[in-house]
Order: sequence, then structure tokens, then C-alpha cells
Amino acid sequence: MTEQLILVTGGTGMTGSRIAHRLRARDVPVRVASRSSACRLDWADRTTWNAALAGASAVYLAYAPDLAVPGSDDVLTAFTEQAARAGVGRVVLLSGRGEPAAQRAEQAVQRTATTAGLAWTVVRCSWFVQNFTEGQFAGAVRAGELALPVDDVVEPFVDADDIAEVAVAALLDDGHAGRTYELTGPRALGFGAAVAEIAAATGRPVAFRPVPLAEFTAGLAEEGAPPEVVELMVHLFTEVLDGRNAAPAAGVQQALGRPATDLTDAVRRSALAGSRA
Repeated sequence: MTEQLILVTGGTGMTGSRIAHRLRARDVPVRVASRSSACRLDWADRTTWNAALAGASAVYLAYAPDLAVPGSDDVLTAFTEQAARAGVGRVVLLSGRGEPAAQRAEQAVQRTATTAGLAWTVVRCSWFVQNFTEGQFAGAVRAGELALPVDDVVEPFVDADDIAEVAVAALLDDGHAGRTYELTGPRALGFGAAVAEIAAATGRPVAFRPVPLAEFTAGLAEEGAPPEVVELMVHLFTEVLDGRNAAPAAGVQQALGRPATDLTDAVRRSALAGSRA
């Protein structure tokens, strides 16, 4: 691929912002699109799709709020069809590891892209390291205590920078079409162990406290979280976080030819970057 414009949906989010940064560093033209960006893209408002897709040769698809939301497969089918009509040649879908609804959305994109002659790549992920450092749980971590409705389940937390590097490779380079990469970190850790390693890496005390699901959701509601966000958290902490994703996968190695980044290394890198800001 030579002359190209890459559309990064969810481009202000955790993975999209990293992808856009890497593309710009390689002098690749980028269009960031989200509900809050200059180029507005609202999945629920199809009139915003044409302007986002115009002139794009490849698209990073990050559906919000989550592929687990009912109807995501129908929306992504329609968007992929519209992308093909707009002349897009390649799509890279951010998907959820171990989520049946996410797999239905994957199949919808794969089927539609194949029919339309688009190359597709799926990047499957679950829990990000950065959820602790800049996402949903960062405030609690900075405050010194993280309370979550989990017990001894383990998760191979994935570095969002690894996700971005895989996505950029799939957007720009040949050899990734028709591939599904499962991205994880190299080790599976319990949430308590992960928090302990984060505390050690940052030099700040952080405690982890398991709580009942009802207490956790009540706290989210008190903080003003919308009902759909509470529902999504329940889904993530019950259906997805039941041990099905405990085993590390080799997707980073397969896509990039190097090992996945360890949680401790990712946290140290983030802490160092913060100290230089």
C-alpha cells in the first residue's frame, strides 16, 4: 500500500490514540474519528459515516461501547458495506477475547469484507494493563485502593502499546490479511498480584480488596455511571472474567515476531513517561 489515508475509529481512546500516534510518526495520513473528535463518528448516527470514510484506504474499527452490546454485528455489517462502497481496501477490527457476542461481530465483518473484496484482520484482546494506569481503575489505583468483584481468577493482562503495534502492522503491511491474533501479556496474574506489581513498579502503595458484585455496581451507580456502563461492567466481571481467558496467547509473537510486553515493564514505562511529562 502506498498512497493512503487511515481512518482510526475510536481514535481518541486507549488503543486508537496510540495507533494514530504511531501512524503519524511514520508520516502516514490519519483521520481520527469519534463522537468527540473534529471528525465526528457516531455508531448510532449513520449520517456521520460517509464523511469519516471519505478517501480512506484502510480502517481501524473500534466499536463503542463494546462488541458485547446487542446489535453490534448489524452495525458493523452496515459500516463495512459502506466502507467498501467508499473505496476502503483493508479493515482491522478490535475484538474481545472469549466473548461470543464479539465473535459474532467478527464473523459479520469477515463475511461482509470478504464478499466486498476487502482484506480483514481481527485483533482479539481482553483486559488491558492500562485499565489500571489510565483507564477505568486508574483513579482508585492513585487513591491507594482498588476494590473489584473478583476472587482468584487470573488474567494475562495485555499492554495497549502491543495492541497498537499489531494494529499498525495489520493496517500498513502485507501478510496479516485473513488473520485473527489473540493478544495477551506473557503471564497470567490475579488482580491482587497485578496490583501488588503495579505498586512495586510505581513506588506507591496500592491495596487490592475483593468486593461483592452488588457492592461494586452500587458504587458505580453512586458515581453516576450510566446504566449501560454498569451493565457492561457486570458482563465483564461475570461472563468474561470466569477463567476462560486465563491462558496467555501468542498473538503478539505471531504478528510482530517478538514477545509480548510484561505488565511490570508496561507500568514502569508508563511511570517513567509520566515523570518526564
